[in-house]
Amino acid sequence: MTTDNRIGYIRGQFMPLADATIPVMDRGFLFGDGVYEVTAVIEGRLVDDAAHLARLDRSLREIGISNPFPADDWRRIEEGIVRRNALRNGLIYIQVSRGVAERAFKYPDDLQPTVVMFPQFSPVQDNPLTRTGARIMTLPDLRWARCDIKSTSLLAQVLAKRAAAEAGMAEAWMTRGDTITEGASSTAYIVTQDGAIITRSLSHEILPGITRRTILRIAGERGLRIVERPFTRDEALTAAEAFYTSASTIAIPVVDIDGHAIGPGRPGPVFTQLYTAYMDAVMALTDVVI
Repeated sequence: MTTDNRIGYIRGQFMPLADATIPVMDRGFLFGDGVYEVTAVIEGRLVDDAAHLARLDRSLREIGISNPFPADDWRRIEEGIVRRNALRNGLIYIQVSRGVAERAFKYPDDLQPTVVMFPQFSPVQDNPLTRTGARIMTLPDLRWARCDIKSTSLLAQVLAKRAAAEAGMAEAWMTRGDTITEGASSTAYIVTQDGAIITRSLSHEILPGITRRTILRIAGERGLRIVERPFTRDEALTAAEAFYTSASTIAIPVVDIDGHAIGPGRPGPVFTQLYTAYMDAVMALTDVVI
């Protein structure tokens, strides 16, 4: 399967993406008026899928869009994407917009949501950065006040990612004042010199990461100390370790922030333990789609 002949699910039908169209008047296109989700597929397994679908439902409710499907139907469509594309490793992208209407800020109450789904192929469990570590940078957080909603309005993140790429960095950690909020597309963590894992508690200022939830559960099961609180850029620069998580990267160790080496400048033991345990848990899943 190549990117040119991928099969997506577009407005109620499975079809080649090359043949898919979206109306110009769709509010997702005109306003970014919608939400999205991304679920990893690893060796034919939909990873943390129920939690991703629950977060999709929450995001839809927060902006007043009716969920088009119950969870079981979402799952069947995802499995259809996996099988039709022979998607052994990669991602499933889901986007739901408010629907199609004349361009105006006000919208009718009876719009039919637009659903778009497609696969992306990548060995998400074999990112070379897990072995070498990532260099990242910090940038001001320019996003809106409801970062807990997984909105398709991602201009601030696009600009942050572009700035990081131009600087040769793998990710940007965003700041408000001296405090790290989260990555442009990830949850941020540091490990203190005495071994505590620090990450922000959930609020409107960060996305409630699904991989975050699983990583923290695994850390707790292994007796690692977890502290959910804000941390500063200076704390990150003097940390023993740092890393970030997301569905598309799983977990990536950070070895340099803004040109400052973190710890010994290589992936640390806490990251390695958590990543290994996460992958062991994924491979123990018996619900294999293909």
